[in-house]
Amino acid sequence: MSRRRGLQRQDHNEMRILFIGDIVGAPGRQIVQDRLADIVAQRQIDLVIANGENSASGFGITPRLADDLLGMGIEVLTGGNHSWDRKEILDYLPHQPRLLRPGNFRRARRGPAPMWGPLRTA
Repeated sequence: MSRRRGLQRQDHNEMRILFIGDIVGAPGRQIVQDRLADIVAQRQIDLVIANGENSASGFGITPRLADDLLGMGIEVLTGGNHSWDRKEILDYLPHQPRLLRPGNFRRARRGPAPMWGPLRTA
């Protein structure tokens, strides 16, 4: 049984992860808004991870957009070299553990230790 969705499964050791590649700008965010809940329900997804580093008009991510995407059912947002394109994200990053930064960037910009914690339940 999936704790997150309360659905019955044949294999109790199975975990279904959906990874969404680059969410680019308003069109990408709109697709997530329109389709994610249905995909999660139909496919019995347990964990949703998405790359959000280009969600702000194709360059960077803002605190508002990160909160919006996390509120749509994404549990973890990943970033990359465009994560810092919007300067307003700098103060937000230390306070949002679900917005990951690459661990292989220079020390000043790399992400913290791996994220550990319970999944948000529906």
